[in-house]
Amino acid sequence: MVDILSIKIKIGDREYPMKVKPEEEQRVRNAGKIINEKLKSYRDQFGIDDKEDLLAMVAFDCLISKMKIEHDITSIDSTTSGQLDQLEKMINSALT
Repeated sequence: MVDILSIKIKIGDREYPMKVKPEEEQRVRNAGKIINEKLKSYRDQFGIDDKEDLLAMVAFDCLISKMKIEHDITSIDSTTSGQLDQLEKMINSALT
């Protein structure tokens, strides 16, 4: 049986009840904290008070970060694959 925790995460001025696995609790709480920090940063930086606009900006920022990470991972995977192919060719050449 999987333990599930009932927690509340405050984002902006609202609390959101959530059910999470114990091992995910800290990650979920950290995500809420980061979102709130970004909301405050955008509010302070741009003087925006509209919560929907702030949340949209945070969502956009998070998506851009995620897309960059995915691009970087793809580049690393491609480079690693190429290097492994070169090593395989070198090994095969040395064995023949």
